[in-house]
Amino acid sequence: MCGIVGAVSPGPVSQLIYDSLSLLQHRGQDSTGIATAEGSVFHMVKAKGQVREAYRTRDMRKLLGTMGLGHVRYATQGKASAEEESQPFYVNAPYGIMLVHNGNLTNTRQLREDLFGVDRRHMNTQSDTELLLNVLATELQGVISGNQLDADQVFTAVQRVHERVEGSYAVIAMIAGYGLLAFRDPYGIRPLSLGRREADNGTTEWVVASESLVPEANEYELLGDVAPGEAVFIAMDGEMHRRQCHPTPRLIPCAFEYVYLARPDSTMNGISVYEARLRLGERLATTVAQYAPSGSIDVVMPIPDSARPAAMQVARQLGLEYREGFYKNRYVGRTFIMPGQKSRKKSVRQKLNAMASEFAGKSVLIVDDSIVRGTTSQQIVQMARQAGAAKVTFASAAPPIRYPHVYGINMPSRAELVAHGRTIPQANEVLGSDYLVYQEVEDMKEAILDGQDAVTDLEMSCFDGRYIAGRVDEEYLRFVEETITS
Repeated sequence: MCGIVGAVSPGPVSQLIYDSLSLLQHRGQDSTGIATAEGSVFHMVKAKGQVREAYRTRDMRKLLGTMGLGHVRYATQGKASAEEESQPFYVNAPYGIMLVHNGNLTNTRQLREDLFGVDRRHMNTQSDTELLLNVLATELQGVISGNQLDADQVFTAVQRVHERVEGSYAVIAMIAGYGLLAFRDPYGIRPLSLGRREADNGTTEWVVASESLVPEANEYELLGDVAPGEAVFIAMDGEMHRRQCHPTPRLIPCAFEYVYLARPDSTMNGISVYEARLRLGERLATTVAQYAPSGSIDVVMPIPDSARPAAMQVARQLGLEYREGFYKNRYVGRTFIMPGQKSRKKSVRQKLNAMASEFAGKSVLIVDDSIVRGTTSQQIVQMARQAGAAKVTFASAAPPIRYPHVYGINMPSRAELVAHGRTIPQANEVLGSDYLVYQEVEDMKEAILDGQDAVTDLEMSCFDGRYIAGRVDEEYLRFVEETITS
């Protein structure tokens, strides 16, 4: 999970890219990078940490140009601490290409062998984004004819990229002197939205980003999403071309975007994230009523912020009082995306404080968006008891996460997942709650997809073990687990 943005404008784009990355900060906190194109000259600044602390005035002055892209990183390939793995990545031929990527490639071993042994390209990091950039550069080099690059050649190169890479990928790239390219994997696992507005001089400005809130907050007309397998090429003068570059695309977006990753004010693939979370709460309420003992709940409380819509609907459906028992420190990042268990454990206490007046003597139902490793949930249950709760029922708006996620979310090891190899009562013992309730898989799917017919399936591998992209089998999962522990 990362956040990416790209823009083409008749005027400077650096401030727009900066503001857009600030809006996408929830998608990654490890590092950030911005690159701009001043004609055929690239300028780039990359740094560790969050957007507000990474860039100085001198950096912004350096980022000249009318085309640009940016990235906020949440490491799922390589090391979070490795500055050289921050994006964007650059390659100087053909023409010069800068690229940012959200997702995970699953055939990196084969790509690395082919890029070295066949294409004679050198990789300097363990990042799959660098692999993807070099595949694109190789294929673009192979289709160029004549002295000029046109949209048809770009789309042919993207078609060949689809033939070589597997996994999930939403990509934005700048080609020096020519324009901005955006494309999405054939399943549309990771999101990518497109926006347009008219500039004062009559030309068209464009923005493409991980979430719809970016074009909307910057007063662009939201045109919807880059389709699965589709590529969009925007020339530096603002002329836009788009083409389907895969023969059999299918829209199967990641369910976890709607459960947790995306901001609630975004719309992805035509589905409102906020409304999906309300419906998750409605479905969860039915399951809570079925499995939690009658009279065992006095009050419903959310873990802020992503679980709030679901918790409100649970309280409403069950006719229970809704209260805010946890105060959130907004200056601490999302604990789920922090690297390492020690960081996550330390940050839970820094991030949340339980208000004793809301817990004392009450039987509370705590609603969270999901339970991954159980680290956060276990400490929250302890905090509720220490604040005076008589009983603690813990409910997850998502089903049990039993399988690794290999498409861009940091859940690579089965051993880390509290629900893997455990029954719900056994997971409840680990968390220390009195009762534990999970959403049903089909209820989650129906809640997210309800009210529309454009999306008919979801990528739910971490819940059901069904991997739709790439050859993900037991050998591959062992390889991934051995890689992160070596």
